[in-house]
Amino acid sequence: MTVRAIRGATQLDVDERQHLLDSTRELVEEVLRVNQITGDDLISIVFTVTADLRSEFPAVAARELGLGDVPLLCTVEIDVPGALPRVVRMMAHAEMSVPRSQVRHVYQRGAAVLRLDIAQ
Repeated sequence: MTVRAIRGATQLDVDERQHLLDSTRELVEEVLRVNQITGDDLISIVFTVTADLRSEFPAVAARELGLGDVPLLCTVEIDVPGALPRVVRMMAHAEMSVPRSQVRHVYQRGAAVLRLDIAQ
């Protein structure tokens, strides 16, 4: 089994706790679904948020999905002038038996503009 990194991002409408949790859960669930993996396949997830998101840690949403035994980390994205606002990003490391070219990355809502070449 090989370790693969799976990227994902979503843009929030507002910085509200429930909206952040719902949007993050949706992102994590879609990453798992399209890559046909479960929590048992995950090694870790790193979440980043833009500096304008402060209502909650994205890892709370992952824990609510039952991923409490997966190492989770939250951090703040570099605050680059002109960057897309209100974005939650994730990088999940998982054991997968597919080549890197078959890993499916998920960019939702306004975050799709970050990677138009691979957005779902």
